[in-house]
Amino acid sequence: MSTLFEPYRLRSLTIPNRAWMSPMCQYSAAPDGPAAGVPADWHFAHLASRAVGGTGLIVTESTAVSPEGRISPYDLGIWNDTQVEAFRRVTAFLRSQGTVPGIQISHAGRKASVERTWVGGTIPPDAPYGWRPVAPSALPFRADSTTPEELTAEGIERIVGQFVEAAGRARAAGFDVVEIHGAHGYLLHQFLSPASNRRTDSYGGSFDNRVRLALEVASAVRAAWPADLPVLFRVSATDWLTENAEDEREGWTADETVRLAKELASRGVDLLDVSSGGLVTDAKVETGPGYQVPFAERVRTESGIPVAAVGMITEPAQAESIVAGGRADAVFLGRALLREPYWARRAAAELGDSLPMPDQYHRA
Repeated sequence: MSTLFEPYRLRSLTIPNRAWMSPMCQYSAAPDGPAAGVPADWHFAHLASRAVGGTGLIVTESTAVSPEGRISPYDLGIWNDTQVEAFRRVTAFLRSQGTVPGIQISHAGRKASVERTWVGGTIPPDAPYGWRPVAPSALPFRADSTTPEELTAEGIERIVGQFVEAAGRARAAGFDVVEIHGAHGYLLHQFLSPASNRRTDSYGGSFDNRVRLALEVASAVRAAWPADLPVLFRVSATDWLTENAEDEREGWTADETVRLAKELASRGVDLLDVSSGGLVTDAKVETGPGYQVPFAERVRTESGIPVAAVGMITEPAQAESIVAGGRADAVFLGRALLREPYWARRAAAELGDSLPMPDQYHRA
């Protein structure tokens, strides 16, 4: 058996292999009314096909903890019971295929109220389906973005509560893994980075203050989530600012990610999903096959917390070398699974392994 297709255990949960599906927004939910934030037929087909394809863990797209926490009006949500009921259909099918169902819970912060990616643009607060975003500081994401409202202490406390309520609903919906979204320039990442956090209270300034909200959310979600099931945290290991000698802006760094990883581990987070970037649009990012793997490897080595690597991981041999070489405990696949829902089955065959085949497909 290849290392990539060995089972992986987190707390009491055994994930059948280490080829996992990253959260990827589909922008395909109803924007308002009773169906707002509710997974529809597109979401079912999108997630179910990757489960039939042999993916070990599937994490839903960024799923908002509140209506104003959505990136776009077309995002999924987990703030009401109608959404919970619709998700049960998804989680039941994933589980029937041997796939572990996971959900990423999130708040978009200043990156909220935008159009679907293939349309583009900001939705102003006074436009249909628009609203004014909130953020650690009144700094817009880019020049054409709405200036967000700076969160008060009461607003921050309310958002922590929304994450807790979302975790409870996620469990009621049948999810076995919950991932907290602290990456890609969304709200928790906005608090982490000095490039977006200019606060002067206990949530801004020093490292300890900037990580405060992330740790509060992690602790609260961990306490609300079943003790025998895992909590994941997605982090951007760097903003790609401070490390660039030509960029004078100060951003979140890989050194700080290692420090945060240790703090998250001490609060019961079981695995870090290590990505990068997303806070600003003009950072100079050095991309290439597996370009984010060194960040994951460093976090794993220096903090001791398990990690999953992500970012231009496309080929079975490449994924196998990352996991077998101890650089990460698992890999998250994104675009590779959009292109090829049955990637895991092809990978298993190329690596001399095999996956259980649905009875309906045995003739193939």
